Amino acid sequence: MSYSAYLREGRHVGLRPFRLADGPEFTTHVHESRHLHHPWLAPPATIEEYEPYAASLIEGETRVGFLVCERETGAIAGFVNINNIVRGAFDCGALGYGAFAHAAGRGLFREALGLVVAHAFAAGDEGGLELHRLEANIQPGNAASLALVRGAGFRREGFSPDFLFVDGAWRDHERWAITAEMSGPAAADRAG
Repeated sequence: MSYSAYLREGRHVGLRPFRLADGPEFTTHVHESRHLHHPWLAPPATIEEYEPYAASLIEGETRVGFLVCERETGAIAGFVNINNIVRGAFDCGALGYGAFAHAAGRGLFREALGLVVAHAFAAGDEGGLELHRLEANIQPGNAASLALVRGAGFRREGFSPDFLFVDGAWRDHERWAITAEMSGPAAADRAG
């Protein structure tokens, strides 16, 4: 049975907004996925952490979040957030994402990232965000994440020493980006 409230759908996954009611399923998957996420990210692991996190993605003006769901069942496979959205001459946002262990390695996030890129660059009358640029900052040792953005058509733009405070220390990050002009039909093909 297909979940009916997807913002975007691919062959295997759909994107939908976060809901406060998703807390129990989301945090259960976070616990099951600690080995996959550490030391790269630390998504909210309790309902007390999840609720303000989800509320900021639901109500925020400078960030938006998408749950990546297996299309047929609606099961949450992970999340992709667009953070630090700046409008005007910049029209840019920074990606944050994580797959859950039960969905990792199945190609679902390759499809999901293509859907997020398409949604981010789509016109407002198509329900999109009308952004011009998406960035992803990735620790050099995170091979899976680097492969994901590379496969989605992002280009490496540089290296930032001590860029983000992650897992108790300032970590180096590679800077990757894609623009609306770079995405085009080829990005849609990569999505699914």
